[in-house]
Amino acid sequence: MQLILLQKVTNLGNLGDKVDVKPGYGRNFLVPKGKAVPATAANLAEFEAKRADYEAKAQANLGEAEARRAKLEGASVTIYANSSTEGKLYGSVGPRDIAEALTKIGMPVEKSEVVMGEGPIRHIGETDVIVHLHADVEIPVKVIVQAEAA
Repeated sequence: MQLILLQKVTNLGNLGDKVDVKPGYGRNFLVPKGKAVPATAANLAEFEAKRADYEAKAQANLGEAEARRAKLEGASVTIYANSSTEGKLYGSVGPRDIAEALTKIGMPVEKSEVVMGEGPIRHIGETDVIVHLHADVEIPVKVIVQAEAA
């Protein structure tokens, strides 16, 4: 399936690139999310006519992501969780917990922006978690997990 990208997509291409993707990825993710349109002659002509608008929107999104990164610079968040005496959590701390904790301290972050490559946190201690704000903007945030007071 050939698509025209309307914004930069990580590991796929930049704004305006004509890419070949599997039909399910294009039909179920890229097109409904507004990241791409089918590569027909009419869509190609419409894209070229509106290219400046798309580029301006992409620059605005990048600027917004950079501003959010500056706000998150050096941020750390403490999460209290129920744990055993050995420091192992009863449960885990996942992206939703981290996003909610960051939002509570005045740094709004979506759950989908929190990237935990090694899975949820299951032990007490400090961990660095990546917050993916834009295709080009990522920042590490320190997450401190402490035991709840009994």
